[in-house]
Amino acid sequence: MLLKEKTEKAVFELCEPVAKSYGLGLVQVQYRREGHGWVLRILVERDGGGVTVDECGVISREVADLLEVEDLIDTSYNLEVSSPGLDRPLTKPKDFDRFAGREITLKTTHPVEGRRNFRGTLEGIRNEVVLLQADGRSYELEWSLVKKANLVPDYKERI
Repeated sequence: MLLKEKTEKAVFELCEPVAKSYGLGLVQVQYRREGHGWVLRILVERDGGGVTVDECGVISREVADLLEVEDLIDTSYNLEVSSPGLDRPLTKPKDFDRFAGREITLKTTHPVEGRRNFRGTLEGIRNEVVLLQADGRSYELEWSLVKKANLVPDYKERI
């Protein structure tokens, strides 16, 4: 496992109880180099509702204190805590059932039938196989092949 992935996993395990203590779920931890340096991005959500800026601030302060005590990251970084947004990443198998019926984009680690990028209607997940309708046909994609998946924002739904 790469250092980046180990860091993300360790931070996820550290932050998940913090998010839960505020009634929130931890969606994803990203640790990556961006134009201005390293960024540690923590995405939190509330089932059926949004996350406030104040909640993100409280979690950010608590996580910053924990990270300083645990000393998990050697380099300097910017900590960001936010909601996942309208194009929410699908990071866990249960997300694929929760958002069944929604349009998603999905990228695989290896080509499936000659392609790695898909956009279509998510039908759910069964036995670690993602079920997707795209381009007029059904795809069954092994969960282990999913590199990245996101909801496609439905702007009509927000009006």
